[in-house]
Amino acid sequence: MFGIKKKEKPQIDKEQLELIKNAQRRIKQKKRLYAHFVIFLIGAVFLIVANTVLGIGKETKFFGIDWFVFAIMAWLFFFLYHLFSVFVTSKFMGKEWEEQQLAKLVTKQKVRIEKLKLQVEKEDLTLAKSEVFKAQQTKAINNLTMIVAAGENNEIGKNNDLIWHLRDDLKRFKALTSGHHIIMGRKTFESFPKPLPNRTHIVISRQSDYKVPEGVIVVNNIEAAIALAKDDAQPFIIGGGEIYKLAMPYASKLELTRVHSNFDADTFFPEIDLSVWKETANTFHTKDENHDFEFSFVTYQRD
Repeated sequence: MFGIKKKEKPQIDKEQLELIKNAQRRIKQKKRLYAHFVIFLIGAVFLIVANTVLGIGKETKFFGIDWFVFAIMAWLFFFLYHLFSVFVTSKFMGKEWEEQQLAKLVTKQKVRIEKLKLQVEKEDLTLAKSEVFKAQQTKAINNLTMIVAAGENNEIGKNNDLIWHLRDDLKRFKALTSGHHIIMGRKTFESFPKPLPNRTHIVISRQSDYKVPEGVIVVNNIEAAIALAKDDAQPFIIGGGEIYKLAMPYASKLELTRVHSNFDADTFFPEIDLSVWKETANTFHTKDENHDFEFSFVTYQRD
């Protein structure tokens, strides 16, 4: 059986319903105003007749004002109040006025939000740049240490050889690196008469067929060298100049012997950025019969 469909009632959304209700309120207000006006006219005529023809209230006063004048003023006050309520308050401070004020507040809030967004974006950009810089500077591997002796202008060698002989510096190098991995470039390794005892040698070379004694490890980049030394509590980077440059972003500590003199050199240590590195120890040594130059043992930690 086919049923008869009921006629659906048209749907009115909330905004339309509110507009209808507001219009109905306005119509009622105006009707009341018209009624009030008619009553005001009838009442005014009645008061005039009562006062002038019948003589009512001629001798009566309120607050020093004639009763008739007082009645007319009171009646007029209520009429004007109603008139103001309908035509002024509702027109200039009604729904449309409220919506305008709300729109102004929303606009101001939007402007404020946009300013805050710009400020936050600016701060985020500054922070992001700082984080990028920090990330670039802090690839540091825990306790990966560069050890080097350098002159006042960062000179470290010439013709693949040392340019000074400092007994205490060599003793310090041995004491610090013994029992650890030492990472070096091919030229530095070739400057040794033989592999240094009690240390694991990792040599970085681009030569795929580079031959080394048994026990010496050859890799072709700094990252591979560091990875091989990852289980060492303190692996050392020992040179030369190019390897120091490659290792600088990864190192977390620097043991520097600063030789207080200038030298003719062809190999140099990278400039130490004091915004990244913080000096934590400094011991000065004068020159003597075993040392031709004054020097200092300086320790830096990445800040």
